[in-house]
Amino acid sequence: MQMRPPSTPIINIDPYFSIWAEDSVLKNTVHWTGKPNTMYGGVFVDEVEYHFFGQNNNSNKPSMKVESIEIDAYSTIITYKNDTIRLTVHFTSPTLIEDLYYVSRPIAYAKTYFESLDGKEHSVRVKFIASEELVLNTKGEGRAIANPVTVDGVTAICMGNGNQKVLWRSGDDIRIDWGYLYLGVKGKGVVDHTVFNDMYAVTVEADLKNDALFLFAYDDIESIQYFGENLKAYWKKDGKTIEAAIAEAAVDYETVLARCNEFSNKIKTEAELKGGKKYAELLLLSVRQIMAAHKLVVDNEGNNLFISKECFSNGCAGTVDVTYPSAPIFLLYNTELLKGMLRPIMKYAAMDEWCCDFAPHDVGQYPLLNGQVYGVDRAALAIKKEYQMPVEECGNMIILFAAIAEADNDVSFAKEHLETIDKWNEYLIKYGLDPENQLCTDDFAGHLSQNVNLSIKAIMGIAGYARILERLGDTEKYAHMMATAKKYAASVVERALNADGSYRLAFDQPDTFSLKYNAIWDKLWGTDLFPTKFYKGEIERYKKELLPYGVPLDSREKYTKSDWLVWAASLADNNEDFNCLVGSLWAAYNTMRTRVPMTDWYYADTSHMQGFRHRTVQGGLFIKLMFK
Repeated sequence: MQMRPPSTPIINIDPYFSIWAEDSVLKNTVHWTGKPNTMYGGVFVDEVEYHFFGQNNNSNKPSMKVESIEIDAYSTIITYKNDTIRLTVHFTSPTLIEDLYYVSRPIAYAKTYFESLDGKEHSVRVKFIASEELVLNTKGEGRAIANPVTVDGVTAICMGNGNQKVLWRSGDDIRIDWGYLYLGVKGKGVVDHTVFNDMYAVTVEADLKNDALFLFAYDDIESIQYFGENLKAYWKKDGKTIEAAIAEAAVDYETVLARCNEFSNKIKTEAELKGGKKYAELLLLSVRQIMAAHKLVVDNEGNNLFISKECFSNGCAGTVDVTYPSAPIFLLYNTELLKGMLRPIMKYAAMDEWCCDFAPHDVGQYPLLNGQVYGVDRAALAIKKEYQMPVEECGNMIILFAAIAEADNDVSFAKEHLETIDKWNEYLIKYGLDPENQLCTDDFAGHLSQNVNLSIKAIMGIAGYARILERLGDTEKYAHMMATAKKYAASVVERALNADGSYRLAFDQPDTFSLKYNAIWDKLWGTDLFPTKFYKGEIERYKKELLPYGVPLDSREKYTKSDWLVWAASLADNNEDFNCLVGSLWAAYNTMRTRVPMTDWYYADTSHMQGFRHRTVQGGLFIKLMFK
């Protein structure tokens, strides 16, 4: 990878078990929130210990140099060297998007091996240490306790909070303090507990005859509270224990790694073909972040639920306007996961508590899903309508149902929820052409009336509903809905036109602009609601407004959004314009001074992060691959 990633993925499973290195020499290991998740890697070469990974407060130990870092969809391969050996550590988090079991299984690997550089034989031993910070919200906030565990074919130890309170709180900038971390090595090794950097910690150590396979796992016991019921992770649905899962993982490493490599190469090949090498690198870096912003569970009726966390935004769970931008990767590779993102919203929308005629925003704050928290007084169960996003969420939900039907060539999922979809479509018809003063998914920009891009979303929602009806064989209603969408689109083109051929931020604000990312579905579906001049005018305006690190979201500020930038770039009808716009996003991450997992909200003139990190919305970067 030619990009210098803003942060390097190390262990990336779910919103609680996600560890990154925020510096280029991989010495500072943190949870995605930026709080320390202190780990250490040491290698003994002929009984002399060298520090190669993570934090070490003992400055007397010599360090190995980082020679290279390679990043693909599921692995980070780090090569170190000193005067005598070259050490390779191959971290893999195999959350294989096409396989629900591996999406859920909470186990990551570190395969280690070495070669002699001086032509001599050497005894080599590797040790990993994990601190109490991986099982406590912050160090010292509770007492961690460790015990050896019996796992077939693996030497292992576990550590957890001595006071287990499962699913006892929710929030954004918090870390898990229940469940158990497992460290192990395949075959013979040594495990222990110790004090490290003034913290309680666990260690695992093994000789490298040729190589060694280390395993890192986290059993959270129960994962999600869902309308009062505590649910377990998908991988547990048939009664499997964490010990059995770790033993299985030690055996299937080579097979799983081959699958990871195959998927990564597939992304790389197609992305380079459709968008170039820089675009491919953006996608490869994003995969583990996207997957680790979710948790896959099964409800008491056997339905799969794929719960997102709105990371470093407000911690909301199952947020519709986070699901919408993240959808492309799931539409491409596993629509069951996208369905699992929509099911909680549909369940909540059918409850008496949700008394609105438009779609909800969320279903709770991670990991407690007991009803919407955004713009809602939970104590009084009062919905503050000024904080809702009615046109936004109705449009998002209908578009996603239509996109799933398109991807699956099967309308059955939408058919299950047709009555609710129909109600939301009526809302779009009534209010979508000229939206009132309200929030959209870009709620950080504040309220806006007569939002042109929001009107486009409503139009695409109506068109999406028409396409659902067509698949259901209701040709008369399909024709009526599509005619409505065309009529509304013609009105937008007429009322939003700027003198330079681009289109306004709001109908009543001449000479303004915004990224019209919602029009992407017109291009993907071939509905031809908007004329060629619309897309040409927009792309020309984007190129004119382009700053060193992207095109601003709209006229009001110089910040932009990574997901919408790629969607807007995908409106271009040639690769040159696409590469020009997306290349600026690559440059932003390559130079960004804030070393966090890929932010999606930053300033296009400086690449300075405005907010958000580790969010699943990076799934939207895959939109270009949806074009046949």
